[in-house]
Amino acid sequence: MALTLVIGNKNYSSWSMRPWVALKACNIAFDEVSIPLYTGDTDKQRIMKFSRSGKVPVLVDGDVTVWDSLAIIEYAAERFPDAQLWPRDRASRAHARSVSAEMHSGFAALRNECGMNLHRPVGAKALSADARADIARIQESWAECRERYGKLGPYLFGAFSGADAMYAPVVHRFRTYAVEVSEQVRNYMDTMVALPAFQEWTRAGLAETLVIEKFEVE
Repeated sequence: MALTLVIGNKNYSSWSMRPWVALKACNIAFDEVSIPLYTGDTDKQRIMKFSRSGKVPVLVDGDVTVWDSLAIIEYAAERFPDAQLWPRDRASRAHARSVSAEMHSGFAALRNECGMNLHRPVGAKALSADARADIARIQESWAECRERYGKLGPYLFGAFSGADAMYAPVVHRFRTYAVEVSEQVRNYMDTMVALPAFQEWTRAGLAETLVIEKFEVE
């Protein structure tokens, strides 16, 4: 039985992007159910048929239902160990999980002030001190990963991992809002942009025509 991944709008839904990219990049087959968000009560009703959380993303694997982006990536890593969604080395795996959890629970200022919107014209905007601090911390984290694991490959931990999936929407945010980054961070962003799964999501998001006004106001 194929997995089913329930997601929101590809233009806006950063949390949906994370597990979608993780599964796609690792060639884990799944059926996709897309539910446009913020279109009225019907969208939440449709989501609640899959999960009582009423939020996306949701992964359904037979009689198992997993909601929340990071939980889905963790489940996929256990369900498909050959995909190597986490590094094999215990210390590296702990590091990858730590930076992923930091993304999951932190950087609220960046997320609030620089929402994912693939249609937004590229351009900088004034950011709060908290958002600038988030950007600095993310760049510091990425640089540390590349310095420690760069010899193993071009991603944060050498080979593609769940950590790259968790930060995929940040790559879009940095690009969309013309965030100044170091050369090392730019190289990593270029690696992510070249990832076929990243490109496929981006093309689909740009093809969407639904406009959600609350996400268009800055």
